[in-house]
Amino acid sequence: MDISPSQLKYLQLLAQQYPTIQAASTEIINLSARLHLPKGTEHFISDIHGEYEAFVHVLKNSSGSIKRKIDEMFANSLTERERRNLATLIYYPRRKLPLLLEQAPDEAEWYRLTLFRLIRVCRVSSSKYGRASVRAALPPDFADIIEELLHQQESIDNRLAYYESIIATIIEIGQAAAFIVALAELIQRLAIDRLHIIGDIYDRGPGAHLIIDELMHHPALDIQWGNHDILWMGAAGGSEACIANVIRISLRYANMETLENGYAISMLPLASFAMNTYGDDPCDLFQPKETGGEEFTENELRLMAQMQKAIAIIQFKLEGQIIQRRPHYDMQNRLLLDKIDYERGVIQLNGQTYPLRDSHFPTIDPADPYTLSPEEAAVVKRLRLSFANSSKLQQHTRFLYSKGSLYLVHNGNLLYHGCIAMNDDGSFMALRLHGQEYAGKIYMDRVERLARQGYFATDAEQKQYGLDAIWYLWSGGRSPLFGKDKMATFERTFIADKETHRENKNAYYRFRDQEETADKILREFGLDPETAHIVNGHVPVEVKRGESPVKAGGKLLVIDGGMAKAYQAKTGIAGYTLIYNSYGLLLAAHEPFESTQKAIEEGCDIHSKTEILEQNQARIYNVATDMGREMQKRIAELKGLLDAYRVGLIKENIEA
Repeated sequence: MDISPSQLKYLQLLAQQYPTIQAASTEIINLSARLHLPKGTEHFISDIHGEYEAFVHVLKNSSGSIKRKIDEMFANSLTERERRNLATLIYYPRRKLPLLLEQAPDEAEWYRLTLFRLIRVCRVSSSKYGRASVRAALPPDFADIIEELLHQQESIDNRLAYYESIIATIIEIGQAAAFIVALAELIQRLAIDRLHIIGDIYDRGPGAHLIIDELMHHPALDIQWGNHDILWMGAAGGSEACIANVIRISLRYANMETLENGYAISMLPLASFAMNTYGDDPCDLFQPKETGGEEFTENELRLMAQMQKAIAIIQFKLEGQIIQRRPHYDMQNRLLLDKIDYERGVIQLNGQTYPLRDSHFPTIDPADPYTLSPEEAAVVKRLRLSFANSSKLQQHTRFLYSKGSLYLVHNGNLLYHGCIAMNDDGSFMALRLHGQEYAGKIYMDRVERLARQGYFATDAEQKQYGLDAIWYLWSGGRSPLFGKDKMATFERTFIADKETHRENKNAYYRFRDQEETADKILREFGLDPETAHIVNGHVPVEVKRGESPVKAGGKLLVIDGGMAKAYQAKTGIAGYTLIYNSYGLLLAAHEPFESTQKAIEEGCDIHSKTEILEQNQARIYNVATDMGREMQKRIAELKGLLDAYRVGLIKENIEA
């Protein structure tokens, strides 16, 4: 057996995990068998925007797949209401169970029937997994019993009494309720093998921190960062410009829940500064756009407006500083504070003079407009410390870095939130960094590395460079996350002429309907255009205007349909989700979610319309997936270890 020293070293390390011929052989058998199980179901969700209740419901019902499974299994034995109650019990077992028990004339019989039904659903859900995978998902308290029930065949006469005695004993000793909860949560877990979040967990809705808490408990997921996610990540890393943007947006939509209650970030320094500086300023242009149905007093709304103006001016100054120190960003046209005639209250833009809707700028020095006043600098310092010292925010940010990336290639599909930036001629747009131009895939790889550098670097200069790159990803003209030529926050706020508000989308959004564009992008990322797909979010699909989420001949799928309530009037629906199972691709369009309370009490599920996008001629098995390729690689390595044992290169450790 010819083997290099490095290969031998690797096999010796592998032998620590599989110390005997028997151990290695058993693992080869298990892996080989798993290759021939059906591919696990992938679930794609995009643009959640803090809508915790709607997100959790879509997660729990697997975009309607659990209800569809129940309808198929019990179509002839349960009424529609009974099937709906069973589905809701699976989604919210702890809260639905007491309501159903109240209606049960015979509690023990209800428990018996419900347990039988849940076990049947659980069996079907677990059928595409190997025993080891199912065992890993089992709740510890009931693992042995559930495993026994999943693999029993109660139709065989000599096992029927044994099977029924297990159920009867569970009920008799008062463990039926806990067992139902365990089965329901297992069904939820088995319904989805891998979860893909295609960006924008943060902003608009109040529950982004709760969503990340939920995601942290999910066993298999990945996240493609959205522009709103990267903004919060930059704020957590210490980017003062990102901090200012996060706070301004939160105030603009009267959504302080995530900042104050989720991450315990104190707004007191900003509130005190705003009252002292803008106490006599009505700040009419900065009244919150939405209140999420929450009632605020007139004084509260005024304070939020003053705080928003204060942080907006700070933001424009901080962003100007970045643009000045990073000339290669080519964002000099966003330096606006020095274009203002402060005496006349007008601004010069592109050779035109525009009156300002508000010209009260007590903290701006016309001779040095991008320098923070001493009071502003003190506020920014305290806010930066508050973000840095929020243990919850730092925990969530590390999670986003560990599970996230700008893009992902998985099972032959390309996932990203925003765009692959393009020029008007359809070529990939380039950004020059350190004398080298980056475009397409290498650009995405480069800026992702800079985003990680901004959070993890210990060298102050490298960290600042990375933090500035994060801010650029939020609002830069060539950013693949932003996808527009400018962010016109200043113009929308201070200039009445709407022509100045125009934010031109990147050429990608003109070209993405074309098959050749999808083919070009897929090839750039090493994928086969004949079989691969692009899964994209970021820009809501305006269904009301007849727009389709299926583009480029079915090769590009946009799954932002407006989960956030703020977008639903424009889109006409409440979001898309995508399911990729062993039979093909299914797109689910969801109607607005009323509330968790109504779902539990009345069995009101999210109404979803499911469309089969692609049906495979033959079922997909693990052998054809990324996981299957990894398993085949491990099998080859284990066979090498077997050979090493058998020719005496490595000794067995039978005592291990």
